[in-house]
Amino acid sequence: MSSLTLSRRLIAGAALLAGLALGAPAQAQTKVAIGISGWTGFAPLTLAKEAGIFARNGLDVTIRKIPQASRHLAIASGDIQCAATTVETWISWNASGIATTQLFQLDKSYGADGMVTRGSINSIRDLRGRTVAASAPGTSPYFALAWFLKENGLSVRDVTVVNMEPGPAAQAFVAGQNDAAMTYEPYLSSVRAAPQAGKIIATTLDYPMVMDTFGCTPAFIQANEAAVRAIVKSYFEALEMIKTNQAEAYRIMGADVRQTAEQFGNSAQYLRWQDQAANRTFFAGEWRAFTEKAADLLLEIGVIRQKPNFDTMVDTRFIQ
Repeated sequence: MSSLTLSRRLIAGAALLAGLALGAPAQAQTKVAIGISGWTGFAPLTLAKEAGIFARNGLDVTIRKIPQASRHLAIASGDIQCAATTVETWISWNASGIATTQLFQLDKSYGADGMVTRGSINSIRDLRGRTVAASAPGTSPYFALAWFLKENGLSVRDVTVVNMEPGPAAQAFVAGQNDAAMTYEPYLSSVRAAPQAGKIIATTLDYPMVMDTFGCTPAFIQANEAAVRAIVKSYFEALEMIKTNQAEAYRIMGADVRQTAEQFGNSAQYLRWQDQAANRTFFAGEWRAFTEKAADLLLEIGVIRQKPNFDTMVDTRFIQ
């Protein structure tokens, strides 16, 4: 054997050993930034990241906590490509010229969103002339407030709205500020735990109108269809992990919002994450019916000036 051949084999062997030491070359991963809040319903997305599900499916995901009132601005600027939010919020974003397309349903609220009031307020009709803490127009808590009021013969013009995000709104209410507040889990449970501050007068058990979906910009979807399919797949795998290893899943999801696994589980009981079968049912009819009704209310309260094209706002290819 020539010295040159021996030399080449030694180099090749060294390279092989180095490769084994460092592990196989990492699969190229698609980068995507997702905007969410601390809402319990979005937690499976956090689980997919922290448990390595996204990475296993070829995704390099960054999750950013962005208030709902400004999440669309992050999309418009390109800071994030995808987001989680309520169905009616996508209407507002598209109506304002920020094109987004919903891909799958995340959750439905079953008492996880609600209105809290002081003990002297015994009905929603009693709120006329009172002060209510709620997020800004174009957000889920503001929309829920408008919905609750409308169902009881009032409008947002009949109350004084103090714009506060759900967490601070609940904290302020427990501290004695404002006559009422709109909030959601995990913050709603802080009021459940402080009955001396007031009571939960209505939730989405009374008014089932809070449902969340995940979506991205049309440009991102068109350029990254394989990655989009991987995002959807990862979400459903996260739901499977919640079923098969609930204790660990709750620990991971709770830690993200500074809750114990037990506390997180208590919050999670007030919503239902939506699996693939539920997604198919939802987008087969309920999504359109709710979107139409929600758009009418958004027009009425002045959040939007015209309805966007609903046909461009959803793409169900990835849940089939």
